[in-house]
Amino acid sequence: MFLSCFSTDKLWDLAAAEVHNREVGGRDDAGVGGEAVGERTIFLMGSKTGGKTSILLRCLDRDEPAKPTLALEYTFGRRATGHNTPKDIAHLWELGGGTSLSDLVQIPITAASIRSLSVILVLDLSAPSALWASMETLLQAAQAHVERAASHKSRAGGKQSASGPFAARVLPKDFPDRELISPFPVPLLIIGSKYDLFQELASDKRKVICKTLRFVAHYHAASLIFSSIKLESLVSKTKSFFSRLAFNVDVGKTVSCDSSKPLIIPAGADSFSQIGSPPTTDVDITSLHAKNPKDLWKKVYERIFPPENTSEKKEVKDPTKDPQYVEPQIDAMRAQKDQELEEYKKNAAKSWKGLQLDS
Repeated sequence: MFLSCFSTDKLWDLAAAEVHNREVGGRDDAGVGGEAVGERTIFLMGSKTGGKTSILLRCLDRDEPAKPTLALEYTFGRRATGHNTPKDIAHLWELGGGTSLSDLVQIPITAASIRSLSVILVLDLSAPSALWASMETLLQAAQAHVERAASHKSRAGGKQSASGPFAARVLPKDFPDRELISPFPVPLLIIGSKYDLFQELASDKRKVICKTLRFVAHYHAASLIFSSIKLESLVSKTKSFFSRLAFNVDVGKTVSCDSSKPLIIPAGADSFSQIGSPPTTDVDITSLHAKNPKDLWKKVYERIFPPENTSEKKEVKDPTKDPQYVEPQIDAMRAQKDQELEEYKKNAAKSWKGLQLDS
C-alpha cells in the first residue's frame, strides 16, 4: 500500500487518535462507529485517468499539480467549525488504477469507518465505452465490502457496542420510487468528469449517457453531477457536493436534468418517470432478455457503446508490470536481476541433473 499525504501537519497525531478511537469504539464519548465526533471518511474511486486526483485537489483548495495515483493514497481535509472549537476532519482515500486494484477497497472500508463513510465514484464521460464496466465493477466491489464490514461489525460488537450494529441507509418515506430502487448502503456521489470533452460527442450519444447515469444514480439513491476542472462554475458545484459528504455542509437547491447542460441532481431530486425509458432508437428491447431494469439499461447502453476489448486491455495484477508505474532506472535494474535469476535457475537445474546422474 502506498500512502501519500498532501499535508503532513499533525498527521501522526491524527493517525494515533484514529487508532485510539477504534480501540474505544464502544465508549459514549466516541463518534458513531468508533471514529471521533466530527470525523468522516470518503473513499474516492473511478475510471483510470478519469481526473480523480485533480478533482480532489480542487475540492480541497490545494494549488498543486496532480500526480498519478499509486495504488491507494491517503490524505485528509479539515474545516474549522468555530472559534476555539475542534476542526471537522475528513479522511480521504483515493484508489488508483481504475478497476485493476479494486481488491484494495478493504483498506478504507472497515468496520470502524462504515458509519461515517461516503463513496465518490468518478466516471470519465469522454470514454463512454469503458464507463459501464468501470462503474459496475467498482460499485459491486465497494458494496460487497461495505456489507462484509457491516456483518463483521455486527458479529464483533454484539451488545457491547453503544452505537449498535451498522444499518444500511434508510430513505425518507417521500423519496421518489422508494419501493423500486436499491439504495447504495452508504451515501454515494457519482461525478461525471471531463465534461469539456464530453461536449464534443454527438448530441444523441450525450443523451444516452445522461439518461443512463440518471437511471443508475437514482436506482442507487445517489447524487449525480457533471464536472470539469477547466470550468470554474462546475468546480464550485462539485466542491459543494464534496463538502456535503466531508463536512455536512448544505449542498444548495440547484437541480439540472437537461442533457444539453451539465447534470446537477442531488439524491432524491429525480424519478423514473422524469428519466423515462431506455433510449431504444435502434434496439429491440424484447430481444435483450434482461433480468431486471438495471440489466435492461446495461444491455441497451452496451449496444450503443460496445465495451472495449478486454483481451487487449487485460488488467495487470502485478504493479511492477503496470505501465502506470514505469520507473526507467528501477525497471532496468529489475530486468537485469530477473535475467540473473533465470541464469541461476538454469545453472541450478543443470547441477541438480548432474547430481541425479551421479547418484
